Amino acid sequence: MPNTSVSRAGSARIPTEYGEFQLVYYDNTLDDKAHLAFYMGELSAGEDIIVRLHSECLTGDIFGSRRCDCGEQLDRSLQRIAEAGQGLLVYLRQEGRGIGLLEKIRAYNLQDAGHDTVDANLLLGHQADERDYTVAVHILEDLGIKSVQLITNNPVKINALEEAGIKVNNRVKLDNFVNSENSRYLLTKAQRMNHMLPLTNTKTQTPNSDSHKPQPTD
Repeated sequence: MPNTSVSRAGSARIPTEYGEFQLVYYDNTLDDKAHLAFYMGELSAGEDIIVRLHSECLTGDIFGSRRCDCGEQLDRSLQRIAEAGQGLLVYLRQEGRGIGLLEKIRAYNLQDAGHDTVDANLLLGHQADERDYTVAVHILEDLGIKSVQLITNNPVKINALEEAGIKVNNRVKLDNFVNSENSRYLLTKAQRMNHMLPLTNTKTQTPNSDSHKPQPTD
């Protein structure tokens, strides 16, 4: 792991529709981005904490884009933390699987021309996924978290924590949020990026289907 450190630069109470969270702004020595910890309840015990590592997606998280399922994953993760009364969401500023917003917009145009998300990134000279979880590991360590229940369908996140010495006691699976715009995106995640998604639930839905409802995962 790169020689990286993090430090808390500020924090505040954030009341939400799911309940009251604490927001912590982290400086770090790896990049110049503002990574965030958003947590509810007491984390000091450090064991078996519900955790979501969520990479920034402006289009999905803020604008509600139907090209992906990022916004729905963010909402569902906060709901699960609130239901438990305790947990942490680490918001990582690595837009577009790490390639940045402008390059993601360019990748969208390649996707509209027929390429899947992996090939679009490769055609732009990027890796399929350039995200890094080093800062996330240091944030967990700073908060005293030693073991987690990780909200994810992505095995790379599990491996990143385990390799850093943070035990993943359980994977909390996320529902498929399939709609007529993102079905190929989800299929590519499953087939080419090894995300733990049931392929039978990534079929294209018709525009009249209730695409905002999560599809069952098994």
